[in-house]
Amino acid sequence: MAEELSADDFIPLIGEIFQSEGQRQTLTLASVDQPAHARWPQGLRKPFSLILRGVRDDVLAEGSYRVTAGGRRNFELYIIPIETAARDYQEYQIVFN
Repeated sequence: MAEELSADDFIPLIGEIFQSEGQRQTLTLASVDQPAHARWPQGLRKPFSLILRGVRDDVLAEGSYRVTAGGRRNFELYIIPIETAARDYQEYQIVFN
């Protein structure tokens, strides 16, 4: 059974590099977003998302990637490039429900 990840697994990795296996692009974890839920069923993982940043002119295609975070932890993640207002970087989102 796959490990169930939580926001707490990623908070210490903010600012760290995420390197996708077999890809030249590197992404940096910019934030871990945890929506406030007034009531959430006990025993269920609270949803959260990760926002990563990469270079603007070399966008990583949407898809599932095996990544190493901070040179220490390995994850299988579905990464989606998202609309980014900034002109100097591209943002990506990973959603956990």
